[in-house]
Order: sequence, then structure tokens, then C-alpha cells
Amino acid sequence: MSAAETMAPDVLVVGGGPAGLSAATTLRELGVGRVVLLERDTVVGGIPRHCGHSPFGMREFRRILSGTRYAARLEARAKDRGVEILTRHSVLSVQDGAVKAVSPDGPIEFRPRRILLATGTREASRAARLVSGERPLGILNTAALQAYVHLEKLAPFRRPVIVGTELVAMSAILTCLSGGIRPAAMIEPNARPTARFPFGLLPRLLGIPVHYRSEIGTISGKGRVQEVVVRSEAGDRSIGCDGVLFTGAFTPESALARLAGLPIDAGSGGPVVDAFGRTRDGAIFAAGNLLRPVETAGWCWAEARRIAGSIAHDLESGLPARQATIPLRIGAGIKLVLPQEIDRRGIGHADLPRALPELQLRLSERLRGTLILSASGAVLWSRAIASGPERRILIPTARLAIPPAAAELTLQVVQSKAP
Repeated sequence: MSAAETMAPDVLVVGGGPAGLSAATTLRELGVGRVVLLERDTVVGGIPRHCGHSPFGMREFRRILSGTRYAARLEARAKDRGVEILTRHSVLSVQDGAVKAVSPDGPIEFRPRRILLATGTREASRAARLVSGERPLGILNTAALQAYVHLEKLAPFRRPVIVGTELVAMSAILTCLSGGIRPAAMIEPNARPTARFPFGLLPRLLGIPVHYRSEIGTISGKGRVQEVVVRSEAGDRSIGCDGVLFTGAFTPESALARLAGLPIDAGSGGPVVDAFGRTRDGAIFAAGNLLRPVETAGWCWAEARRIAGSIAHDLESGLPARQATIPLRIGAGIKLVLPQEIDRRGIGHADLPRALPELQLRLSERLRGTLILSASGAVLWSRAIASGPERRILIPTARLAIPPAAAELTLQVVQSKAP
């Protein structure tokens, strides 16, 4: 293998989904000289390019688009602004300011001034969910289904059982219908759908049975899936089907962040960032679904624009140096919160707008009560909530003032009654 070619862009963006394309485009619009975007696939666009259904694009283009058209528009806008898009480039490592990648033309090394990781998220596999049974054909996740139906124009099954009721599961139903596929049932371990109203009504409107408080037991079939056993408090039941579709249970694609030695937040699975989207390595930023699993394309697009603004400011005149941060302790039932680096000066007292202007949190279970943010016993913010897993909850930080002597922040839900 020959010595790697070396490139030195101002900003290197790793990942060509909505967040990566949005950030790269914004950087060019803000006057950053050379912006290079790397994508390991043959086409940029991320998850939306596999989605033949709508709605995408209202926030970005003021019109409703299919995911495929939306991804194409993001790509066209990035190229129009002068972003250098390099597909079929797989990043091997990020270390000491150098990014090593490989392409069909050979190895290449980048030494950018700043790096933005936008590597996205992935669904948990069957193995990660510890589902037992045989291994026949017809077991997929949502991304594979979308690739089959929208890119290959193939139907991998006709009567699958869908595991999960997150928003992506509702998207999977639409993908199935567009490919002439009719789901046999959906399985959800909780008492109600994870997708928020009104999206959670879709299975009922389409006459698809949903088995709540249930989980998939075993999968059986000779050559192809023929049956699954569903377990619940009422006992086991068998459902005839020809496929199993695992949806949701996302985890950030944080391998590169880990290889770079960046601290990883246990709750989100993504790198620890401050309110500028900056990691502990001041030259590396993170955006999109690498930060948490999982947000909509439009949310990632808008958030990445703000993080791009932080990067542009950092290149031009430098972001404020990190001050001493204050620990944030979360109570039972709270899965994650970001940003994880809380400035002791108080989030709302910075001279610059923050890329992450709210504390974003997710619950791990359905809770009803009062969400309270406090510092050493003093309540800084509170709000009544009744919410469930994977719902976005935001705490505005513009007017929060952290007492200088506070030892830590505490975020908890004081339950009023059982949900």
C-alpha cells in the first residue's frame, strides 16, 4: 500500500446524513474556506434516502417531500455551496488531529483545523436483543427493509411481525404498505405505543393488531420465518408470519469517537459535549444522532446548523475556554441528558448563542409528576410532566443562573402518582 495522500481542509465532516450535510452547507455559507464531507456509502443522505414516504423537508425547504427527494435536495444544496463530498470513504481512525480513511483509490489522511463527527445511529440487532430461536430468512431491521423496498424494489416478506412501536416503527409500516407488505402484528413491551400522539394511532387505523406488555420469545421456521412466539403476562401465543422486523432500540455510531479517546456518556451512548457541541477534544465537535438515539431528520438538520455556527466562530475568533464544569446528577427514570458539560458560570450567561440552547432529556420509563432541576437544594426550574420513553423533553437554559457555590446540579422527577 502506497503512502497516504494528505489533505488539509478547514473542516472535515464525517458522515453524510442530514446533520453532516446541514453542517457542511452552513459552514460554507458562513465563509469557511474548505469543507470536506466523508461518507462511507456510495450516496449521501443517511436514513432519509431510504424512505420513499413523506413527510420530510418542511423545516428545511418549506414543502413536504419524500425522504428520497429530501436527501437529494440536501446533497444538491451542499454541492451548490461548494462542499467537497467524498463518498466511499471509510474513516479508520481519528487521533492527534489526523483522520485516516480509505477509499477505492487507496488510503488518505486528513489534517483539518476542526473535525465534526456526524456518524449517526443504528438499530439494535436481534443478537443485541437476546432473542432466541432458529435463524431462518426474513429477519431484518428497518434500514434493511427500506433498502429492499425503496432502493432494490423488492419485498423481503409479505406478513412480518414488527417489534417495537417507536416513530421508526410507524415509518416501517408505511414502507411495508408501499411495497405491498401487510404486517401481521406489532409487539410492544410497554402498555402503550412509544411514538407520540397521533403517530401511535397508525396501527389501529390500519387494522394491525398490537400486543402490548409483550415481548418476542422465539423465532422458528425452516428456510424462512414461519412463526414467532410472543410472551406476555397472559401467557405465550404463536403468530404465523413470514418475517420479523426489529425496529428502534437505537444506539449512536460512536466507534470513531471511542477510538479518538473521547469520553462517552453512559446514558446517551454518544460523546460528552458542551453547549457548543464541542467534545473534550476542543478541535472535535459532534452533531446529529451521534449525540443521542434518536431524533428526526429535521431536528438534526437544525441542530447541526447551530453547531456549524459554533465551529465557524471557533475558527474565526475562538470559542470561550471551558470553565470549571459542574456535575449533573440525574434521578431514577431519566435515561439521558445533554449537553453533559454544564458551565459553572451558568448556561444562560455566555456572550455567544449556544448550539444546544436547552437541556435535552429522555426518560427510560413512563413518569408523571414534577420535573425539577435544582442546585444544592435550590430549585432552578420545574415543570409538571406526563411523558414516556424516547419523548423529547427540553429545559430552556437562557435564564438559568447556577449559584457560584453549588456543588452539583440535580435533575429528577418527583412523581405525583402512578402513571
